Amino acid sequence: MTIPDSGCVMENGASCLPCTPEEEKKIVTDLRNESERNLKEGNLYFVISSSWFRKWERYVGIDGDENLIGNQSSDSRHINGASSVVAERPGPMDNSDIVENGSDSDIKGNDIQLRRMLMEGQDYVLVPQGVWEKLHGWYKGGPGLPRKMILQGVYHKKFDVEVYPLCLKLIDSRDESQSTIWLSRKASLTELFQKVCALKGIEQDKVRIWDYFNKRKYAQLSVSNKTLEESNLQMDQDILLELVDGHQSSKIGMDSTGNDLALVSLEPSRSPLTIAGGPTLSNGHSGYRSNLYPGSSLGSGLADMDDGFEACNSARKVEKGGLAGLQNLGNTCFMNSALQCLVHTPPLVEYFLKDYRAEINTDNPLGMHGELALAFGDLLRKLWSSGRTAIAPRVFKGKLARFAPQFSGYNQHDSQELLAFLLDGLHEDLNRVKQKPYIEMKDSDGRPDEEVAAECWKNHKGQYKSTLVCPVCSKISITFDPFMYLSLPLPSTITRTMTVTVFYGDGSRLPMSFTVSVLKNGFCKDLLLALGTACGLKSDESLMLAEVYENKIYRYLEMPLEPLASIKDDEQIVAFRFQKKEIGKTRLVIFHRWQEKAELFGTPLVTYLVADQSSGADIEAAVSKVLSPFKKISSAKAHVGKENGILLDGLDEECSCSDAQSVENAELEGTSCRDLSIPLRLTDDRVMNFNAFKKDTLFESGKIIGKLLRVVLDWTDKEQELYDSSYLKDIPEVYKAGLAAKKTRQEAISLSSCLDAFLIEEPLGPDDMWYCPRCKEHRQAIKKLDLWMLPEIIVFHLKRFTYGRYLKNKIDTFVNFPIHDLDLSKYVMSKDGQSYLYELYAISNHYGGLGGGHYTAYAKLIDENRWYHFDDSHVSAVDESDIKTSAAYLLFYKRVRSESKVEAGEASHSNSIS
Repeated sequence: MTIPDSGCVMENGASCLPCTPEEEKKIVTDLRNESERNLKEGNLYFVISSSWFRKWERYVGIDGDENLIGNQSSDSRHINGASSVVAERPGPMDNSDIVENGSDSDIKGNDIQLRRMLMEGQDYVLVPQGVWEKLHGWYKGGPGLPRKMILQGVYHKKFDVEVYPLCLKLIDSRDESQSTIWLSRKASLTELFQKVCALKGIEQDKVRIWDYFNKRKYAQLSVSNKTLEESNLQMDQDILLELVDGHQSSKIGMDSTGNDLALVSLEPSRSPLTIAGGPTLSNGHSGYRSNLYPGSSLGSGLADMDDGFEACNSARKVEKGGLAGLQNLGNTCFMNSALQCLVHTPPLVEYFLKDYRAEINTDNPLGMHGELALAFGDLLRKLWSSGRTAIAPRVFKGKLARFAPQFSGYNQHDSQELLAFLLDGLHEDLNRVKQKPYIEMKDSDGRPDEEVAAECWKNHKGQYKSTLVCPVCSKISITFDPFMYLSLPLPSTITRTMTVTVFYGDGSRLPMSFTVSVLKNGFCKDLLLALGTACGLKSDESLMLAEVYENKIYRYLEMPLEPLASIKDDEQIVAFRFQKKEIGKTRLVIFHRWQEKAELFGTPLVTYLVADQSSGADIEAAVSKVLSPFKKISSAKAHVGKENGILLDGLDEECSCSDAQSVENAELEGTSCRDLSIPLRLTDDRVMNFNAFKKDTLFESGKIIGKLLRVVLDWTDKEQELYDSSYLKDIPEVYKAGLAAKKTRQEAISLSSCLDAFLIEEPLGPDDMWYCPRCKEHRQAIKKLDLWMLPEIIVFHLKRFTYGRYLKNKIDTFVNFPIHDLDLSKYVMSKDGQSYLYELYAISNHYGGLGGGHYTAYAKLIDENRWYHFDDSHVSAVDESDIKTSAAYLLFYKRVRSESKVEAGEASHSNSIS
């Protein structure tokens, strides 16, 4: 699809191509869909400032919640032209707000440095090359910021647009000058050499390039197809250029015997002669020192694996282990926080400081061939052996990128998601079952819980009981499932406060707003139940929910199982209260319009016409009755001398009129008749067409389409004198953030209340239906979780982050959690007589919001009974009284109980977190 260029330029610099907003939207949408159908490595995407792109979306009629690169909004109110606000055409594309200050505007493409955002997509959007070319053709501007799509991962492939290419600082050893090189992390070392040589004008055979991380020589890089990511090169790190002639070379990079050291990072040795996870250098020295003996002459090559773990010399004093920090390699604080919690988990420390090589399962198809366990074990050993020297976990991050591509690159991620991956990966890499048998998970079928639980308990430590009840046939299904951690909702995340205004269809009283609390994943029937209790609904009465938008009934919420998630906080929801016996009769909807301005206002009123045949006089009486609570003077009578009305499409087929011909010929905006005392007109569903009717006009219920009549009440000065219209206009939103929200954030909740919320009975979501074996149908079952058995180590994940189609949010509510004596006995259904008393030993904290934040960790050194704060490289002591904050995100507890040495040994060799 091409659009001819008219050659015209508008005043704002944009091209005035003959393209309407609707055409622009369709062209871009088609190009996006085509791009998604043809995903492949090397495809070009362009980075565009989010602020400019949102202006364009508004201009073409895309809702602000819609994302051309993500999901499409189902809310058509703003898309289909219903909104009366028309956005202006944006000016030229402006990416200046996402380009790093000081970037040269003459630099093109990948060499333009983007401002470092912590959360991808907060300040920019990604569009395919075809979309960029169209937008640039229409609007000009820029600069263009092309980025390539790469394929990440070894076993689990993932397409990813490399928004931030690898930035390397080249230091020339001849004059200490520095240059910046931008390359994809998927680029090869050969490409790196070519770029360096072209930049410096040097022949390749005279160049030596070193991995110069932290201004130390780690490894000499060689020309090969190995990628920069596989070489463990990190964002913003240094590389060193040395010039070598054909006769001599630098002695730097050789060990004490003069032998060349390995040119790349060494992998952990699998030799049975070494400690599991410990590297063996080419000269035979072991790279791991369990006791960090002073005077050990391991040579400079040790740094190839240690990533910051400096070799000990004779003058160095041995320091206590477990107090080493982790360097931030570019938004890796989420990883550092989770790692510090894990490496201070007592059973894991005991396990990985021993010879665990025999436990490595390299054949498990569900694992990482033992590589993840080896990398984690090696890192744990370094952290417990390096005193207070910070470690740069480059090798571990490289393994992470290979096996979990979702964590590759340099964007911020979630420490809980990383923890889940690590626990699962370690579980599989260390699984003692080499040939895993197929185990069928059987349903309870009425068997005792103890019997069913025992079947599952053979293979796992943590276990919860899951009960499903079919809402149709009441079939009960009980299963016992393992868990590695518990994700606890904060009470404020499972319930929702909703405000609804109730109108009385019989005109008995003024409308009243009620605020109720319902389950977030509940349904309209739950809202109706809570609302009925709040307003004192009688047994013979009923409520009908409706959404009001632009002074019209946008939709009726008449389906009991309509999810409450479909109702947004900024919507106006009303409920109309009726007698149950009226349901099924002709519904009368009354709209309000300022006659002078000819525009709608306020909330429509709804009532029912009880008789099977109603006249114009009956409609007028019904309207008068509904309006009666709004009267300013109860004795006042309205005698408005004006004729009015509107005719529905096909009105002559819907009603029997005594003077049908006069109705058909009536003028749309008024007639000579003065038959009605209240200025009413008939209207259609769009409230766009109008026609008159008289008191003697008859409306037969059976002939009215959908049993629905709509009228418009024209408010003149006399109506405004008689009725108080403010009750119709001041309708609150479902939820209005303000002082109440601030107060809620400051209120504390307890960990036990979070557990109670986790264990509450709730219906499955509509996208998570359960197949009932009795009904042979998918049902929206009621689910109940119970804790059956608890492990030695238990991790609580506080669900502070909420993600929806339209909203992302972080909850900063303070959770009051116990440090000592957390008694979970009352939550354990299996009454085995054991004590379930726990003590806190680590916390992963998250500070800030979704658009940018920072992770740290608190961990307790059990031996010295003291807490420490781990903030990337920085480690400091902290008082126990200071570790309780609203930033707590992951809570790590260990079970406290007296046990024999045999039991302790068994616990240390089991995957006790899982």
